[in-house]
Amino acid sequence: MPTPQHSVSAAGIVLDASGTRILLIHRRDNGRWEPPGGVLELGETIEDAVIREVEEETGAQVEVERLTGVYKNMRQGIVALVFRCRLLSDPVSQTDEARNVAWMEIDDVPSLMKPAYAARVLDALGDDVHVRAHDGVDLLPDSAISPIHRAHG
Repeated sequence: MPTPQHSVSAAGIVLDASGTRILLIHRRDNGRWEPPGGVLELGETIEDAVIREVEEETGAQVEVERLTGVYKNMRQGIVALVFRCRLLSDPVSQTDEARNVAWMEIDDVPSLMKPAYAARVLDALGDDVHVRAHDGVDLLPDSAISPIHRAHG
């Protein structure tokens, strides 16, 4: 029996200086608001993928700070690694992949995104690393487990 294949993606959560707004893209391919991210390329480190995807989709340069969550789309076999990033340069208003690049209020995230994607943003606001499963739209009930607490010190 062949081993199941998974796709691995990486996304960057970029907050403004006040910590009240997040940098999001309005994707050209599916029309959804999401954090910038995409599939890792062969030979590319995870951190390099985050930096590349954020720049391709927003025009902004970032520095990867820390892992905030691991999310598996159970329907499509996609594992997404989500990282908090620090903004190094200003974004542009649109790119080849994003019809709109904008700073959006964090309070608006639940109404802008499907729950599976809103969780990535909201999970990144705290200090814990979350591990969740979803169906592409909603979190699966058993994925609302306690977050993994990071060691401090």
